[in-house]
Amino acid sequence: MPKYLATFTYSVGSWARMTESPGDRIEAVRKIMEAIGGQLECMYWCAETEDGLTIADFPDSVASGAVQAAMFKTGAFQSIDVKELINKQQLQAKLVLARDAGQVYEAPGQSR
Repeated sequence: MPKYLATFTYSVGSWARMTESPGDRIEAVRKIMEAIGGQLECMYWCAETEDGLTIADFPDSVASGAVQAAMFKTGAFQSIDVKELINKQQLQAKLVLARDAGQVYEAPGQSR
């Protein structure tokens, strides 16, 4: 199953609610992911520009996007950015395809 990294930033309202009533956010995230066929691998909070991140497996980008949209529409987040992660073999295949595609691509203003 493809693996995805999501970084997120909570809304001010979410921080206010969590401060007043801390709960198990990991379990809430796990439930929504599993409801759509995904599986949470890990969740961390950050001390940088994002508030946290998750790494999860999803059947495809449609499923990961559905979870992103469902969570974002609640207003609990300022941002949720999702990226598909690739492994070493996928990177190597990508580079081979890029090399092959580069053989036929004509940059603007150049002809072969």
